[in-house]
Amino acid sequence: MIELWERFGYYGMQALIVYFMVQRMGFEDSRANLVWGAAAALIYVAPAIGGWIGDKVLGTKRCMVLGAMILSLGYALMAVPTTNTWFLFSALGVIVVGNGLFKPNTANLVRKIYEGDDSKIDSAFTMYYMAVNVGSTFSMLATPAIKDYFNAAHGNEIGWHVAYGVCSVGLVIGVLTLLMMRATIRHVGSLPDERPLDKGKLAMVLGGGVLAVGLSAVILQYQSIARVFVYLAGIVVLGIFVHLIRKSEPSERAGLIAALVLTLQTVFFFIFYQQMSTSLSLFALRNVDLEFNVLGAHLWTWSPAQFQALNAIWIMVLSPVLALVYTRAGRTGKDLSIAGKFALGFTVVAAGFFTYGFAGQFAVNGLTSSWIMIAGYGLYSLGELLVSGLGLAMVARYVPARMGGFMMGAYFVATGISQYLGGVVANYASVPQGMTDPLQTLPIYTSLFNKLGIAAVICTLIALSVLPLMRRLTATHSSHQ
Repeated sequence: MIELWERFGYYGMQALIVYFMVQRMGFEDSRANLVWGAAAALIYVAPAIGGWIGDKVLGTKRCMVLGAMILSLGYALMAVPTTNTWFLFSALGVIVVGNGLFKPNTANLVRKIYEGDDSKIDSAFTMYYMAVNVGSTFSMLATPAIKDYFNAAHGNEIGWHVAYGVCSVGLVIGVLTLLMMRATIRHVGSLPDERPLDKGKLAMVLGGGVLAVGLSAVILQYQSIARVFVYLAGIVVLGIFVHLIRKSEPSERAGLIAALVLTLQTVFFFIFYQQMSTSLSLFALRNVDLEFNVLGAHLWTWSPAQFQALNAIWIMVLSPVLALVYTRAGRTGKDLSIAGKFALGFTVVAAGFFTYGFAGQFAVNGLTSSWIMIAGYGLYSLGELLVSGLGLAMVARYVPARMGGFMMGAYFVATGISQYLGGVVANYASVPQGMTDPLQTLPIYTSLFNKLGIAAVICTLIALSVLPLMRRLTATHSSHQ
């Protein structure tokens, strides 16, 4: 439940942020894509530190609560009606710190509840992923509508900030939900959770958080620094992975190598994922007919930002089905390996991007049908469940418990790196300022989507080629359990 409300806040903000920078702050497409790519990277890199703080310093449950409170403050700052660049970047920095404390520790608690039962872990994380999408669906439908309503009533200013304020309220509800239901997780947590709170350590964590906010703002302001930071983070995480594999017990090594291979595949997946809030989002703004019609009859009209909710809606539809399939297949010994699910996932993602790429064939005056977006998002979302939905389960299955928090964090760092790379890729479809003709912008977007479809096919072939290696590593890992 707390994950549901935290994602309500995060995705409510994500639905608007690129539009906010382009339409409200006057950024070019290329700057908006890279700023959001860098912010998403920081948001996902921060859990590497937050997971360690949860494991060793403050405790998993305490970090979860503290992170939710800081996130609420971050969204509240975005609700302040200003277009000052440094203020926006500082607010995003607060969100980076809050997410760093919240995200890995919440996922680690799920892992601790179901530890030791692989099929249940796969099902649990799939349902956990569904909770993520329940929250994000409501917020991605609500915040654009709230923004449009208040902008229409009070001018093109206040609506953006009212919507961000709603994101902050979501986090407050999440904290209250946790306080009411805290008895249900009393038996799980890390060692520091069992000890009295060390106020000195808490002060150090908060002080470090303030410094991290300032550093984040600088990174977002200066793209050259962002680029160096993201690539350096990738080198550091890869180095730590290699070090842990070399220093681990022989019985743990095969599992860690398997986790590394799957993490590298996840990096490629999230480059595709980042297109939803960048190139696909701007495509919906400029080249999609916002009316849903059937046989000439009008059903409803969406705001461009609301199309991002299709991802979450499809995942809510597909998650229970996949969770049931995994559990039944586990009982009969016919479950596909995680590596096999990754390969299948990339295939479906490729089909989704080719669907967007072919959108130009059905366009009228440069505008393609909303139903193309529904079909593309449906295929993409199934691929996401098969790859990203099982990424956390992969860490839970292959990584020793004593490294759980850190490895959850390392997984998110890999995700963050690919979020930034996704922003870089999205810039191949940057539309020059002033270009408003849909007939001119359409081929810019469809060209990128077709190239992404080809890239996903290549990822599928790579995933298939490493299947024999993954089978050997999984067999070795299982024999030492």
